[in-house]
Amino acid sequence: MKIKLKNTPEQVELVKAMGSRDTAVAREATEAFAAFIGPVVSKVLMQAGTASAIYSDAPYDEDDNPSLPLDLWHDQGGQDYVTVWSQNVAGGLPSSAVEGFNELKVSTYRLDAAVSFLKRYARRGRIDVVSKAVERMSNEVLVKQERNAWAVVLKALAEARTAGTGAGALVSNGHIVGSTGSSFALSDLNKLMTLVKRLNTSYAGGTTADTYGLTDLFVSPEVKEDIRSFAYQPFTTGGGTNLPDAAREEIYRGAGTESLYGVTIHELVELGVNAKYGALFNAFKGAYNFNSNADELAIGLDLSKEAFIRPIARNADSGSTFSVLPDDQFAARSEKTGFYGSLEEGRVCIDARAIVGIKIAA
Repeated sequence: MKIKLKNTPEQVELVKAMGSRDTAVAREATEAFAAFIGPVVSKVLMQAGTASAIYSDAPYDEDDNPSLPLDLWHDQGGQDYVTVWSQNVAGGLPSSAVEGFNELKVSTYRLDAAVSFLKRYARRGRIDVVSKAVERMSNEVLVKQERNAWAVVLKALAEARTAGTGAGALVSNGHIVGSTGSSFALSDLNKLMTLVKRLNTSYAGGTTADTYGLTDLFVSPEVKEDIRSFAYQPFTTGGGTNLPDAAREEIYRGAGTESLYGVTIHELVELGVNAKYGALFNAFKGAYNFNSNADELAIGLDLSKEAFIRPIARNADSGSTFSVLPDDQFAARSEKTGFYGSLEEGRVCIDARAIVGIKIAA
């Protein structure tokens, strides 16, 4: 994620004032810059990363205790409880809890980062240095956000069980199916789309009026390579991937397609053999026969259900979800200035029927 501040005369003067040897002037300029940059970073964090595409925000006033009324998200026919997954501590192990159809209290945690730079850069009006400092602070928070968000997703996928998922599940009533071969094929995506339909039934266990279905698929660069190879695989009746010429041409011209069967494809370098999220799932796998050193995982989501919620604290004064303040730890002789930024959020999965996966064995 890159952040670049505009090199306008007003901003240059503000940056120069931050490096002033007059403590009062420097303090006032630093506070003004912090108040300006907080909402900017907040908007950038909402658009950057991959978790922002999965989670729906549920803002709440800071110092409040966020809660979610589960009865508004779930069908209550035939059951008195539901399993939800959340994370109580940043960087901790997500856990599941069996809840009734009442208010779910969500635990939140604080994510923060701090940066500093020499005042002489500010006195010289080095907007590029200040931009890099803000960029570094934002990226540090983003990395923490991504890890915490995906930990909940992977934990929910590993432990989700729904009756009637069909015979293709790798464990009884599980949400993960096996691939047809050692590489990704259209038949695997087709199988995943069927699984999502089986998971989402009406109150009576029949066809639902809602158009639930697989909307997004998160894959590794190697799986995206398999998809690009669809463009030049020969038309055959004995295996391979048969696609219309128009679809092959689209994949060829676009160096890989962004969607298949209406399912949006997202490429993540954290997925794959020996990759970050594969190793994380390996720690959560439970009954699944999965080896992150040899197998990889493709994760499918139904984002129309809004099953993944991010409670996020909102500042009462600025309305921003990301707060930036001057860092006052530096003595005058250090000739340094800096900022620290923070946000308070939680991550929760309230309906595991929105997540499925494919295990692609080596």
